[in-house]
Amino acid sequence: MARLRYALRLAFSSTTTTPKHVRALASVHRASSIFAPHDEFPERHIGPDDKETATMLSKLGYKSMDAFVGDAVPTKIRVPATNISNETIAAFSESQLHARAKALGAQNKSFKSYIGMGYHNAVVPPVILRNVIENPQWYTPYTPYQPEIAQGRLESLVNFQTMVMSLTSMDIANASMLDEATAAAEGMVMAFVSSNQKKKKFLVDSGVLPQTIAVLRTRAKGFGIQLVIGDASSAIEDQALRSELCGVMVQYPDVNGNVKDFAALAESAHSAGALVVCGTDLLALITLKPPGEWGADIVLGNSARFGVPAGYGGPHGAFFAVADKLKRKMPGRLIGRSRDATGKPAYRLALQTREQHIRREKATSNICTSQALLANMAAMYAVYHGPDGLQRIADKVHGFTQVFKSTIESVGYKVSNSTFFDTVTVDVTAIGKSAKDLHEASTAVGINLRQVDNEHVGVTFDESITPEDLVKLINVFTSVVSSPSVSLADLKEPAGSSIPPELKRTSKYLHYPVFNKHHSETEMLRYINHLASKDIGLVHTMIPLGSCTMKLNSTSSMIPLTWPEFSNVHPFVPYDQVKGYHTVIKELEEDLARITGFHSTSLQPNSGAAGEYAGLCVIRAYHENRGEGHRDICLIPISAHGTNPASAVMAGLKVVPVKSLADGSLDLEDLKAKAEKHRDNLAAFMITYPSTFGVFEEGVQDACKIIHDNGGQVYLDGANLNAQIGLTNPATCGGDVCHMNLHKTFAIPHGGGGPGVGPICVAEHLAPFLPSHPAMSSIGIKAIDAVSAAPFGSSSIHLISWAYIKMLGGKGLSESSKIALLNANYMASRLSGHYSLRYKNTKGRVAHELLIDLAEFDKAAGLKVADFAKRLQDYGFHPPTCSWPISTCMLIEPTESETLEEIDRFCDAMIQIREEAEDIITGKQPKDNNLLKNAPHPPSVIALSDAEWNRPYTRREAAYPLPYLEEKKFWPTVSRIDDAYGDLNLICDCPSVEELAHS
Repeated sequence: MARLRYALRLAFSSTTTTPKHVRALASVHRASSIFAPHDEFPERHIGPDDKETATMLSKLGYKSMDAFVGDAVPTKIRVPATNISNETIAAFSESQLHARAKALGAQNKSFKSYIGMGYHNAVVPPVILRNVIENPQWYTPYTPYQPEIAQGRLESLVNFQTMVMSLTSMDIANASMLDEATAAAEGMVMAFVSSNQKKKKFLVDSGVLPQTIAVLRTRAKGFGIQLVIGDASSAIEDQALRSELCGVMVQYPDVNGNVKDFAALAESAHSAGALVVCGTDLLALITLKPPGEWGADIVLGNSARFGVPAGYGGPHGAFFAVADKLKRKMPGRLIGRSRDATGKPAYRLALQTREQHIRREKATSNICTSQALLANMAAMYAVYHGPDGLQRIADKVHGFTQVFKSTIESVGYKVSNSTFFDTVTVDVTAIGKSAKDLHEASTAVGINLRQVDNEHVGVTFDESITPEDLVKLINVFTSVVSSPSVSLADLKEPAGSSIPPELKRTSKYLHYPVFNKHHSETEMLRYINHLASKDIGLVHTMIPLGSCTMKLNSTSSMIPLTWPEFSNVHPFVPYDQVKGYHTVIKELEEDLARITGFHSTSLQPNSGAAGEYAGLCVIRAYHENRGEGHRDICLIPISAHGTNPASAVMAGLKVVPVKSLADGSLDLEDLKAKAEKHRDNLAAFMITYPSTFGVFEEGVQDACKIIHDNGGQVYLDGANLNAQIGLTNPATCGGDVCHMNLHKTFAIPHGGGGPGVGPICVAEHLAPFLPSHPAMSSIGIKAIDAVSAAPFGSSSIHLISWAYIKMLGGKGLSESSKIALLNANYMASRLSGHYSLRYKNTKGRVAHELLIDLAEFDKAAGLKVADFAKRLQDYGFHPPTCSWPISTCMLIEPTESETLEEIDRFCDAMIQIREEAEDIITGKQPKDNNLLKNAPHPPSVIALSDAEWNRPYTRREAAYPLPYLEEKKFWPTVSRIDDAYGDLNLICDCPSVEELAHS
């Protein structure tokens, strides 16, 4: 029946013999000259060609794109087409961009860095480099909110969690955080919340990384927490401090390399009712007694040492592990084991009620992402090396450090720290020299040392250092004291370890099967690709997630990412060594400011939510500078992103909700009333534009004026910026600051749940308050403290957005926004009559996404949003955004990268599912046993015997409801997963040998 319906629809909907889902030959623009580039990027990035564009416009009743855009975007917020054009942002072809990136990469000097401070030169195993970070099957999927089609990366993230739990000896770990510094800030807030927000002092040991302390300062301010920085072991004996102490943070080993026994400190902190937060290093924990064994409550750090490039600061996956008593307060994503409808073990996101999109203003964390791609790389590194391989690496690193220490001490230097794993701090006064002398000698031969002060230098070793590197480094130190140079033959292996016996690790780690079987490249390659085969990504189909902008992540923009001239750069090297990077950063900042209409940009925030938080902190600093620090009210529409209220709370603001009207638009009367009521304390107004309901609201400028008239600033959430470029901009709409998601609008991959980048652009009056960083060469006196661990955030993936913008050029960027609007409106037109379109503007148009309401099916047949979503998986699609921003709705965003063929294929699937729902409504299928309620149907279900098949439909109807699926189908690997069971039986690590044998 389904095949007949489909055939009839094709017969009556097309006058050609070409089926709707089979694309005709695409039209390609003729080059203006044989000397012009033939690899221009816009026609590769934008899905519909000219013919398809004309077809969609015609279906919507338009003769031109301008006429269509005029109905979709309010006239009064439009900007001149000349604002964003090839004259303002010149276009590069793919090959031209490649050549320019190479030239800029050559401007980054190839120094060997021994700077340390939480960053290392990782060795990325080639099998992981090529098959994970360079593999679109791993970097194009979305966050695994649909676990039935994400079992591969969920398993890998469980490997990551297990790795962290095992090495730290903690009870539970999450699936990664943005970076070590922000993870530390989350740990501090957890300690504060655990005291019922009554104890407001947090003790930070002076050995904690300086960039971490800077981020702690920023976060502490919003919560009214007072940082006390000093020697933690002595400071904690202060009785006045103990009575107000919520937590203590230590670094293990510390920034200077010291390995201290913090057991007594932990016991003292616990007796005062405080939590102990420990920043640490996973490789060090191969040899050191794990923090979980000496009393830490929260353990965190940077996992990038496990096979993730330095990348001038990131992106990197931070790890975060806690004691069992804190698991339900732990921020971030958590992967747990559960079971599917047939009882088969399966993974999924656990304890989601902790997440900010549910808790909103009650949340104390706004983190809504992880660093899944980087966490998966770190997990694969541990899987590949296993415990024995990791032990060899740790022994080498520690051994090289010992050899270095003993050799330089033999020529007169003094090492300040008697205990160490991989870092020593060298006192140069013993030889009558200054630190400057050492730095001059090292830079002359291409070596960077850590700049500590005038009397000390720091040296940190890592896996990448070869015996030849070690000899070269030692000879820098010998040359300064005019001692004879050494050769490799002069060096002797250390007799033992320099780690105190009481701090040596004795417990076993990584005993799970997955870490002990994939050590040949053949086995590792097959394991990586086996997991990838379980996950749906853009390599398979469109991912029409509303408010997520899952567009093409072009290969041409990804290529420079792993070039060594960009990937092997420490974030704290001198600026004159990274001129190429700084050109990329400067150009990206300028282009983003031009696109948004603002004055200045900061690339430091590591996610969209981090951008929201940074923007609100900038607004608070602005008010304080004007003597209006009392302004602490933030108005937020109920339609706002869930991160908005959470970010406001983190910035120390009080949230006041603003109503929406029946048509989805902002209630300006309610806004005006609340702005006037709070005019003396109004700090900010947060608004998403276009709204999360999928329309450009006519009154956005009026709303912004209301706020400005009452002394507030406007934060415009740029999550939906993809609908605006070249047509309008946040500044024209009335904003003072906006963030944008480079992993949405500007084509950084979502990575299966991270990384992301959330830079902020601000008006000129807010520019002096943009985030600073201890490693920045110059810091304005009005700048807020750092919001991420690295000065420019996740610098290496800025290359992707820089390349994307440069290859599209101004014209291509504007055209992309137009096609994004057209694709969404064409989809809305095709689905109308089958589904209820919740909101549209006065011209009947949506923006770049559409909201369909499924409430009628719940009333008529008990069908929920999840039933439609799971059934879409059977059609080979990732479902749209479900139950957000309205619980009964789906939010659909096709982006500009999808062709008319793919959009029609999705619409055909949705229409067919609507007909299946009608069979349930009319009683042709029972309400409790039907195609939607039983979806998805993995191969294991389709393969059931006739005796086991107890369903009132055929296997073909379940698996191949439309003909195209017989040729091309992505199969879910498990049936629908039981979330409640997983939360009630929380298991977040790998299965043991016994469990695997039992299963």
